[in-house]
Amino acid sequence: MHFLDQAKIYLLSGQGGPGAVSFRREKYVEYGGPDGGNGGKGGDIVFEAEQGLNTLIDFRYAQHFKAKRGGHGMGRDRTGAGANDLVIKVPVGTQVLSEDKEEILADFTEVGQRIVFLEGGQGGRGNASYKSSTNRAPRQHQPGGPSEELWVWLRLKLLADVGLLGLPNAGKSTFINQITNANAKVGAYAFTTLVPKLGVVHHKAREFVIADIPGLIEGASEGAGIGDRFLGHIERCRVLIHLVDISGSDPAEAMKTVQDELAAHGEGLVDKPQLIALNKTDLADGELVAGFAEELAEAGAERVFAVSGATGDGMDELLNAVLSYLPDRTSTETNAAEEESVDEAKPWSPI
Repeated sequence: MHFLDQAKIYLLSGQGGPGAVSFRREKYVEYGGPDGGNGGKGGDIVFEAEQGLNTLIDFRYAQHFKAKRGGHGMGRDRTGAGANDLVIKVPVGTQVLSEDKEEILADFTEVGQRIVFLEGGQGGRGNASYKSSTNRAPRQHQPGGPSEELWVWLRLKLLADVGLLGLPNAGKSTFINQITNANAKVGAYAFTTLVPKLGVVHHKAREFVIADIPGLIEGASEGAGIGDRFLGHIERCRVLIHLVDISGSDPAEAMKTVQDELAAHGEGLVDKPQLIALNKTDLADGELVAGFAEELAEAGAERVFAVSGATGDGMDELLNAVLSYLPDRTSTETNAAEEESVDEAKPWSPI
């Protein structure tokens, strides 16, 4: 499946149906009268967060969403049919932005969250509603209420508990493959990860989601490499794991490069809790690991974890530290608990 995290779409709610002008014409009824019904309401534009979606690729092929208009009012006091709402399914984590991307109009952070974004026009009044003691045969009526239209941007920020970042070739793909079943692409060259990748970690009877983003290089905030556009996917994470390659030329400088790009991006990323993981320790001896860990501590790391994504060494200690930053129940654990409670409430029966 192709990954797409931004899309521009056009929205148009339904126009209200016009009211009718009609008069009764019945046999054996001496005096007729107005009986024009009201118009129906136009359809609303509704956004709904859907579980199981993790890309906006569908909006590459369909950019225009128009709700239907309400039905015309009719004689015999018949009200026009109201149009159905147009429901647009989006992934959890989607933000709806104004056309200039300056304002967040809606933010979907929970499964099933539903927002009426544009309201359809109200149906117009038919001539029957204008009847009064002084106006016995009204011919006036109302057209349907106007529709609403808007161009908006959809921006997806994946919802993950933990974010994984580092320079290209820091071993992030191997790392996430070691602790999840993400099956991320691994290669002996830079930028094997081109789009964010999600994986679910199971550790000590706990479960949480980790997001791997493409590697950052110096100048990423100015567009170098893949740039920093994917940093938005870890803005909602509770803690970040920063992988530093022990086989690199200067691990301390590598850590500083990533920190500078986080600061340049803003959005509070540099202030999030970070766990510095000195990766690929299987390629070095204990003395070298201790020396580089000391250098990282002198460069500002509060605590350094020595790990190996290839062998799994040091993973338990790192994941234990991750758990200390998570809530009592993560989003995936909450969903699992709800499904279990439903099953318990309705046991299967052949009758």
